[in-house]
Amino acid sequence: WPGVISIQATLANGTWHMCAGALIHPQWVVTVAHCFFRSGDTSRWEVVIGATDLSQPGPEAELRHIKNLVVHKYYEPATARNNIALVELEQPVECSDYIQLGCVPDSSLAVAELKTCYMAGWRATPDSAGPVPLPARSLQPPGGAFPCASSRGCSSGGLGTGRPGLAAAPEPSLLAQGDSGGPLVCKDNVGDFFWLVGLASWGRGCAGAKRPGVFTSIQPFHTWIRVQLGLLPPEA
Repeated sequence: WPGVISIQATLANGTWHMCAGALIHPQWVVTVAHCFFRSGDTSRWEVVIGATDLSQPGPEAELRHIKNLVVHKYYEPATARNNIALVELEQPVECSDYIQLGCVPDSSLAVAELKTCYMAGWRATPDSAGPVPLPARSLQPPGGAFPCASSRGCSSGGLGTGRPGLAAAPEPSLLAQGDSGGPLVCKDNVGDFFWLVGLASWGRGCAGAKRPGVFTSIQPFHTWIRVQLGLLPPEA
């Protein structure tokens, strides 16, 4: 999972993994906005790219300070609407076997027709109380693929309706503490590559049966992302 990153904060009591995310440009990461809700000063936050074990990142890993943070201006913490943010790295990184860019789909891709999806995140013990320090964190891809359902199909599970997101529906849910912002990728039905279609947003409990994890759908934010990266002029 060479596109997965770790966003970390150095506090008085040590360095902590805060959220996962995905590299989409040599100098930009996409993650969830709630990672930075009431976070205060992020000048001492850092991003680790190209690691699989945060306690021993290895020589192939890169560390970058945060240059700029862009939280979606219409993010609503209470409902998780527009739960997306972009992090600009202080310096760009070079792609390698351990560092790759995620492919963000535009409106032409029929995401609902993609059949095989995976997610990865930096998880701690399910239902652990509070954050877990870095030595306990390692990259945990799932053991198999799973189908996705739209958020409309989740009302019977008590997740509510009308929230922008994709619901992953394995048994049990794959989301656990440390997975926030973790990428949901789906294999293209024709080509031998993956699309970055979601970011782990929220769920009820950790890795619980009949409690699907909810992901922010990235496709609706394709234009917004390109504007923030300076690839399109600002919207009127």
